[in-house]
Amino acid sequence: MKKRLLSILMIAFSIMLLAACGSEESNGNGSDGGDSALAKIKEQGYVTVGFANEAPYAYKEGDELKGVAVEIAKAAFANMGVEEVRGEIAEWKQLIPGVKTGKFDVITAAMAIKPNRCEQIDFGMPGIKYGEGMVVEKGNPLSLTSYKDIAENPDVKVAVMSGATEVDFLKSAGVSEDQIETYPDIAATLDAVKTGRAQATTATELTVKKAMKSTGGESLEYVEEFKQPDVEGVPSYGAAGFSQDSDELREAYNEELKKMKESGELAEIVNSVEFFGDGNLITEDITVEELCKG
Repeated sequence: MKKRLLSILMIAFSIMLLAACGSEESNGNGSDGGDSALAKIKEQGYVTVGFANEAPYAYKEGDELKGVAVEIAKAAFANMGVEEVRGEIAEWKQLIPGVKTGKFDVITAAMAIKPNRCEQIDFGMPGIKYGEGMVVEKGNPLSLTSYKDIAENPDVKVAVMSGATEVDFLKSAGVSEDQIETYPDIAATLDAVKTGRAQATTATELTVKKAMKSTGGESLEYVEEFKQPDVEGVPSYGAAGFSQDSDELREAYNEELKKMKESGELAEIVNSVEFFGDGNLITEDITVEELCKG
């Protein structure tokens, strides 16, 4: 009787072990419970990217997807054998939820790598770095040249794109929360200054320079003497973002980006996009892990 019971228990254990092994195999690299995100993309022949309409990083001009983050992603995915990049515009605050839920395979908006974002998504290798910029009313009547100047004048309202890093940068520099007004995109923040609802708007230096050229108008002025804030996260290091269960896809992307950096292809792309240059290339040794720690 004991031998029979032992045999039954051994058979049951073997079945459980086989089931567990089968489950591990079906998960591939554990990325998405079946075919990996990378395999899916290669099979369908295209990758779906989410981006905020924020020039010069990623934006749409007519039917064409443009921007330095887009060009980097196009080259990296082409090197991976995926020729077609399908872009979908989203508000900045919708990018992380979009890639987490699988609406996007990747988000390519040169998003700054920050600890709170690292808790929600995985970042690819940083591709570029950038500082901040500010736009005010023509003539700069309040003499605003820094975030500190905004903090010291409680009557100043500053318009910022919702979900952008500048919200935290302003707070870290002493700007009170009731001085900060958020808008869905850069065009709306510029309009807030034009109409007097805000006295300044801030975003990355390259974003506001591009926006000023295309939609700024004669009533606004880019602050040439702007002082970079001495806060954690400046300069920012931008990278593509992936779902936390898409390890294989992210690692393949990183491998291609590393090759592009070593061959000079990355520098060529960055320097070919208006407003960008060698100053936006990452020359120091810095990792995603370091940036995620803050």
